[in-house]
Amino acid sequence: MAAKTSKRNPARELFFGNLWEYDPAPETAAPHIEPRYRLFINGKHTEPKTKKYFDSISPRNAEKLSEIALAGPVDVNAAYEAAAAAFEKWRKVPGAERGKYLYRIARLLQDRAREFAVAETLDGGKPIKESRDFDVPMAAAHFFYHAGWADKLDYATPGRMLMPLGVVGQVIPWNFPLLMLAWKIAPALACGNTLVLKPAETTSITCMKFASILEDAGLPPGVVNFVTGAGETGHALVNHPLAKKIAFTGSTAVGKAIQRSLAGSSKRLTLELGGKAANIVFDDAAIDQAVEGIINGIFFNQGHVCCAGSRLLVQESIAAAVLGKLKIRMRSLRVGDPMDKNTDIGAINSQKQLKKITELVESGIAEGAEIHQPSCPLPDKGYYFPPTLFSGVTLSHRIAREEIFGPVLSIMTFRTPEEAVEKANNTPYGLSAGVWTDKGSLILKMSSELKAGVVWANTYNKFDPASPFGGYKESGFGREGGKQGLLEYAELL
Repeated sequence: MAAKTSKRNPARELFFGNLWEYDPAPETAAPHIEPRYRLFINGKHTEPKTKKYFDSISPRNAEKLSEIALAGPVDVNAAYEAAAAAFEKWRKVPGAERGKYLYRIARLLQDRAREFAVAETLDGGKPIKESRDFDVPMAAAHFFYHAGWADKLDYATPGRMLMPLGVVGQVIPWNFPLLMLAWKIAPALACGNTLVLKPAETTSITCMKFASILEDAGLPPGVVNFVTGAGETGHALVNHPLAKKIAFTGSTAVGKAIQRSLAGSSKRLTLELGGKAANIVFDDAAIDQAVEGIINGIFFNQGHVCCAGSRLLVQESIAAAVLGKLKIRMRSLRVGDPMDKNTDIGAINSQKQLKKITELVESGIAEGAEIHQPSCPLPDKGYYFPPTLFSGVTLSHRIAREEIFGPVLSIMTFRTPEEAVEKANNTPYGLSAGVWTDKGSLILKMSSELKAGVVWANTYNKFDPASPFGGYKESGFGREGGKQGLLEYAELL
């Protein structure tokens, strides 16, 4: 890191007045991305019956990364038939042996961690330090955790027996492609199920690369199958008659459509959908610590997080101080090339998502909220948006009601805990929340009254494979992770 004082750059001026610039620190590891990815069905890479492919575009520079197979109904049917045939053998594999496969997958993912981190960043736009330090290690951790469960299922529910469901259909989103893959695949395999999984159309690369890990692990053909495509492919996957369960993570609108399509069927369903989390800061909180938690809560992964702390509720007496510290802290956030190890905020996942974020920010301005964006030059190529906060926000503002899924924070104030709870719960979502206070009793009170599946205390965005995650209301139902998430993939006898 070298000091530069010849040219003043307010975006890099910290509160102590020093001016610092970082030299570029690009990640140079090879992602080993193939020019074209076929489907992965019955342990083989197969051409789609549609004979069609679509481009995977890197949000980093809007350039083509690879071509992805477009699966049609015939391909989806072939994947389900392969999974159904494999289930008859996989269900009989002892839990200890299934656990060995999961351990092997976890270790292979660790061995290729740097490669997968680079591919995840190029494909999705998140900073390389997040892919490297969070996404890949946490994905491996989920396989390790569920490997431990595979031979202990009889102890999960004393007096009851756990049996696999059969063939499971899974759909994962674009914000955490590799991690969501691990969340879905690991518990399903641990319980003895087989599966057909579809990644998001904008971020299919790490999923298709993961097929090579399954091959190296020696996983029997047909146990895991990958089909790629957009909405029509997902529709075929969800409505296939061989599916015993559907697990979906994505938007609330699509989740509602899936629920309607499965109504009246015998298929089990879990949905992990959108959120509009409240991050609540009381006047006795450690403010500097809370500010870091607020920054992490909304700007992690460019705000592409379903549990992002996008609504900040600050007790009125400290609102001005918190706002001032937030503005200072935002000056030091580095927006730019996600492949640079110094980057804090990378690229927006797609042009479509960038358009949505821009439209909602413009609505906040039009409705009278006060916007603040630090001065930060954005790259000429790719999809980028500066970190943004709005003060003077009310519950009637669109930015306080709608999920933005971007680096945009809406700030409101409250006077009493009761008012904080009322404002926090005044949303159709119920996925997560944060509470910042020095009083343990207040944390317990708030956690019991907030309608959220996860409540963090004096921290934010902390995850563990052993801890269940999920929401209420329009944030979905069912849990992923922990024993609770494991039971979603089993029949209790």
